[in-house]
Amino acid sequence: QVQLVESGGGSVQPGGSLTLSCETSGFSLDDYAIGWFRQAPGQEREGVACLASSDRTTYYPPSVKGRFTIVRDDVKKAVYLQMNTLKPEDTARYYCAAEEGGIVLCQAFAWTSWGQGTQVTVSS
Repeated sequence: QVQLVESGGGSVQPGGSLTLSCETSGFSLDDYAIGWFRQAPGQEREGVACLASSDRTTYYPPSVKGRFTIVRDDVKKAVYLQMNTLKPEDTARYYCAAEEGGIVLCQAFAWTSWGQGTQVTVSS
């Protein structure tokens, strides 16, 4: 059974950094793509970082490219989202997701396994 547990959320000032963690179990990271998504109140869930299992290619939308980095740790069976230069518009609940397959479209509808999420608030 695929299980994903996020942690590391919190409050941070604009320009600050935060690293989210996603502990995984019940599957092999070699067989599943991993993604980080976020959802703000009243908005759709959007992909902010996706990592293919086949060739480890990554995708970031323009809104976070250059600021966010997805990192996979095969020893710890964990996936991290490193977030730098945070902005108030990054405020949202962040979710880790997994989907069997080498490459998966970085859109929420394409993913079936989700964690419970962790809240990130960027405010002065």
